[in-house]
Amino acid sequence: MAEPAGKRLKSSLPLCKAHRSSAGCSRARHNLPAEAEEALCGVSSLLRDGAYRLQALASVFERDDVALPRVASFFHQEALKQQEESEAMLGYLAERGGNYCGKDIQKPGCEAVCAVLPALELLLLQLKEEAGVLVELNQLAREHGDPHTASVVKSHFLAPRVDRLKLLGDLLTSARRVGCTNDQTGGFGEYILNELQEELSR
Repeated sequence: MAEPAGKRLKSSLPLCKAHRSSAGCSRARHNLPAEAEEALCGVSSLLRDGAYRLQALASVFERDDVALPRVASFFHQEALKQQEESEAMLGYLAERGGNYCGKDIQKPGCEAVCAVLPALELLLLQLKEEAGVLVELNQLAREHGDPHTASVVKSHFLAPRVDRLKLLGDLLTSARRVGCTNDQTGGFGEYILNELQEELSR
């Protein structure tokens, strides 16, 4: 049975509900479908929220009762990458003549995290969710006749995320092997990971 006309398929794309389309008011706008503009706006907000969450995780490992400086530095670097991606997507949206609708940044929701293993698992979950959203954004752009957006999303946002997922999988494996746990009882394993894991200082 065919999908009813005008009805959207269920999607995890974070669309901007209060989006103000730039159609008709932007001289720079050129062949940017309204659906792609709205999705780019929503995804850039998702990436910005992710950067805020990673910054909050980095601050956990700077506390005096945790004190894992390389782990903190790793999460700071990940937050910086995420922020740069968000700004790059906003820059692309502006180049195409689209509007960005800012939204309130929500509480990061990682207050209970106090150990390396759950922090890495949370980051892995976040990157997987964002990769899925970027795949959907790529497909949406193709479906609405915008191959340029599809190409930019794939090369500048999706491909680097695959490399980050691989690195994170390796880090998680190492964390489990050295004895990191989901709470602060695995202190020696976390110390070993902090001291010996080269990926944390990249």
